[in-house]
Amino acid sequence: MGRRTTLAAVVGLALAIAAVLLTLSWIRRPTGIRSLAVLPLDNFSGDPSQDYFADGMTDELITDLAQVKALRVVSRTSVMMYKGTRKSLPEIARELNVDAVVEGSVVRSGDQVRITAQLIQVPADKHLWAESYQGNVRDTLVVQNQVARAIAEEIRIEVTPREQAALKSAKKIDPEAYDAYLKGRYSWNKRTADGLTKAVDYFEEAIAKDPHYAAAYSGLADTYALLGDWKFAVMTPKEAMPRAISAARKALELDDSLGKAHASPAFCLEGFDWDSAAADREFQRAIQLDPGYATGHHWYAWHLSLVGRNGEAIAEMKKAVNLDPVSPVVNSDFAELLLIAHFPSESIEQSRKTIGMNPAFALAHNELAQAYIEKKMFGEAIAELQEAIRLSGDSPIFVANLARAYAGSNRNAEATRLLDNLKKRSTQGSPPVVQIAMIYVALGDKDQAMTWLERGYEERFNPGVLERPCFDALRSDSRFQDLLRRIGLPR
Repeated sequence: MGRRTTLAAVVGLALAIAAVLLTLSWIRRPTGIRSLAVLPLDNFSGDPSQDYFADGMTDELITDLAQVKALRVVSRTSVMMYKGTRKSLPEIARELNVDAVVEGSVVRSGDQVRITAQLIQVPADKHLWAESYQGNVRDTLVVQNQVARAIAEEIRIEVTPREQAALKSAKKIDPEAYDAYLKGRYSWNKRTADGLTKAVDYFEEAIAKDPHYAAAYSGLADTYALLGDWKFAVMTPKEAMPRAISAARKALELDDSLGKAHASPAFCLEGFDWDSAAADREFQRAIQLDPGYATGHHWYAWHLSLVGRNGEAIAEMKKAVNLDPVSPVVNSDFAELLLIAHFPSESIEQSRKTIGMNPAFALAHNELAQAYIEKKMFGEAIAELQEAIRLSGDSPIFVANLARAYAGSNRNAEATRLLDNLKKRSTQGSPPVVQIAMIYVALGDKDQAMTWLERGYEERFNPGVLERPCFDALRSDSRFQDLLRRIGLPR
């Protein structure tokens, strides 16, 4: 009996050890999750005016998780398309091409914030983890970091020491400054002239509350960069870009490890200082620090295109699309990049795909129209541009392209009428010179086109517009070649 008891004990111990080892091996085994989407956190505060706060929490959680290079995290613009959606999680995961989703809610009451989140593996609809975290508004970033760390640990993905340190580092922040910052990003992400103008006020409010807030300076830099860009033309480059550069430098002075803050000056160095080499260094640094920042890849793609590296530009833009798969801005710009690379049919296909995702996005109709113009499908181009103008107002770039389509249809009187209207417009005292030059090219007046481009040169316009096919008729002109040389672009 003694031997049998001993044997039974040994067998029992062996089975127990095996069970423990089996459990440990399961714990260590990767979940197979290599990509995820943080769906818009629900605002459970009972106050619809707090939506920006819940959206901001979503954005910050995405930013934290995107620091893990081994994990593909879908960017904010794409996930926000699913705010209030009734689509099932497997359907959303399929559209975003992810292995898992994070969903949850935010409750803000007085000076307290509670974030509740759960991790769900799809398409199996397997709930892997759920937890609630609460803290003072001043500790919001700490709470967000706790959620991000818990998710990274749960999916058992490889996290480098630098990424671990980044996930653990969170500073206390002035609640009012943070509130203004979130409102600024909320407005900036609308990508409208009115939204950008409001964003400036919010970011400046955040900086006034906390002069050492690097992210607020970075947001201000991004906003001025777009306000001075030819697509929005709210301010002249000479007024907007120095402000953008100053804000970006201040952000880097405060926090050199902030990837977004490196992308901001890169955009300005290229678009205003015309220093492609310095811009390239900053873009690469931004991507190295924040590989999951879709805007970094997006803007870097435009840089590569500007210096004549179209193949690499398309590959980089595909990375941006991979990170932000249903972003109307990224998808529209991908269509335009394909057009610049002389793939008009592919550009049309991409624009139609973008419109299918978001029929109300005016820029997508504009990009489709540009490709139609290249294919000499002027009637279709006119219809798309009229729709773009109906959706968003008579943006100078939409009006200029409509005038080009009219000129292509031999409706020169209508093109000239739009040209005259643009000349009467003023952006901080200056008409939209690049758009006017585009129309003159379409009307066959190269002399006037060059005159207006020279005005753009004096105003330090973003030279990226010169890549567009609308200027192809000028490429063999010695004056245009000289303009490219002075800017430092390939001829």
